[in-house]
Amino acid sequence: MSGILYGLGIGPGDPELITLKALRLLQSADVVAYPAPEQGDSLARSIVAPHLRGRQTELAIRMPLTVARFPAQAVYEQAAGELGAHLSAGRTVAVLCEGDPFLYGSFMYLFGRLAERFPVEVVPGVSSLTACAAALKHPLVSRNDVLTVIPAPLDDETIAAKLLHTDAAAILKLGRHGPRIVALLQQLGLADRAQYIERATMAGQRILPLAEIDPASIPYFAMILVHRRGEQHFMEFQS
Repeated sequence: MSGILYGLGIGPGDPELITLKALRLLQSADVVAYPAPEQGDSLARSIVAPHLRGRQTELAIRMPLTVARFPAQAVYEQAAGELGAHLSAGRTVAVLCEGDPFLYGSFMYLFGRLAERFPVEVVPGVSSLTACAAALKHPLVSRNDVLTVIPAPLDDETIAAKLLHTDAAAILKLGRHGPRIVALLQQLGLADRAQYIERATMAGQRILPLAEIDPASIPYFAMILVHRRGEQHFMEFQS
């Protein structure tokens, strides 16, 4: 009988934002796997480090993080083979995924390779969307608002069209695209309706006005939340 593959959403960074279910499965799994850069420590592992009991097999799935080589198909093929061997031997495997596994999560690439051969359970996690909104103390949407999630690597024309045809937007995967996105928001007259946050819930969390952002320092783990009607839209329902 094969083991079960668990895709665990471990939240945006604060170790206390892991769900009770994910914590239970994490601590009971035979094998714990997590994404990691080619060199250095894994962010996913660092999030759950306080919860690890030290008696499990660990597997770092090391992959290039450069845009030109991502997703690294060969890396996922190799990882799927290694995880498949553990599952075939009857071991339970927990794969860690920052945020939620099915919201731009790398786990989906393993899911696609293993789900037809082994039982899989996906455990949702606190996403970066809700974590950023909570840290900013700014609701994502209310009533019948439409929320659009926009990856920053899209071209300016596409992003502008989406921003102009939605009530609220979350722009993520900023990094090197950040300066271009800030300039676009200014061009569209939405800069005063936007809020910037980086590394939400982590030790290095920062919240800054768009005008004070150093374009060269915008990390990948940053987000801009935009609401076309501004904060007053949320306040008006209190009166």
